[in-house]
Amino acid sequence: MNMKKIYTLLAMSAALLMSVACDEEYITYSDAEYVMFADEQSINMVTADQDYFTIPVASTVACDYDRTFGIEIVDEGSNAIEGKHYRLASNSITIPAGELATEVKVQGLYDNIEPTDSLGFVLRLVMPEQLKWNLYENSDRTEVVMYKSCPFERENFTGWCILTSLLLRDYPGDNESYQRLIFTEAHPTEKNTVILRSCFYDGYDVTITFHPEDAANPLVTMDKDQVISDEASVFGQILGDNHILTTHSFYYPSYFNSCQRFVELWNQVYVENLGQTIGTVGHYYNILEWISDEEAERLRAEGM
Repeated sequence: MNMKKIYTLLAMSAALLMSVACDEEYITYSDAEYVMFADEQSINMVTADQDYFTIPVASTVACDYDRTFGIEIVDEGSNAIEGKHYRLASNSITIPAGELATEVKVQGLYDNIEPTDSLGFVLRLVMPEQLKWNLYENSDRTEVVMYKSCPFERENFTGWCILTSLLLRDYPGDNESYQRLIFTEAHPTEKNTVILRSCFYDGYDVTITFHPEDAANPLVTMDKDQVISDEASVFGQILGDNHILTTHSFYYPSYFNSCQRFVELWNQVYVENLGQTIGTVGHYYNILEWISDEEAERLRAEGM
């Protein structure tokens, strides 16, 4: 549960209690003090240049004195190892006087986390029982999830690549499979852009561009109106100007993973005639997985 939901529930509870108090002179508890983790789950990225990530803790009221609480690691539900995968900056936290929040600082040990690891641990606030808000279960606990984020290097997305495409499943053209082995090259003039040679259909190259600025949101885009084939070869008929066009989907975002060297690409496929859209063929999910030269040689020998 996030802080917006917490404050909304507090407001509703306070309003209800105040309404009862007006009619029956009951004591209200709208100023009751509770301390909790802001969310039941905290998902965090661990990068090579990161000092630490933070887990927010909130209180329902501000006090005129500092409040210090212990932080305990709960074995149940944890598979990350303290000292190997992460370290707590401190085993206690302090909400300063006059404030409503603080945070637990955690150092993720980047070199000890594998790209495919799914690691997590559970934290519990050590505090008097009356400070635990029982409106929802386990408000004094949070599950901390960690994943590794590697630095982006365009060279890691060049070379041989396996394309698995739902477009090829629906419109195989001359292909016998919805998988293709393709070769990718760095674009000579466009930053963070690669050329996918004969990507979906033979003889038609496309480009994709990586956007590594926000490591937590590693997006991929495609330029508009890229030609991926002629209509006759794929559809068996000509509906527009005999060009099948593509760009990235505006409904589904596309992402890349630097650690595991793959791209999840959603592309929109459409047909035009003299610049006017005739129709959208569909939005298709594709996976691009970069492999070694040795693996590519083996796959070519097997007929891919």
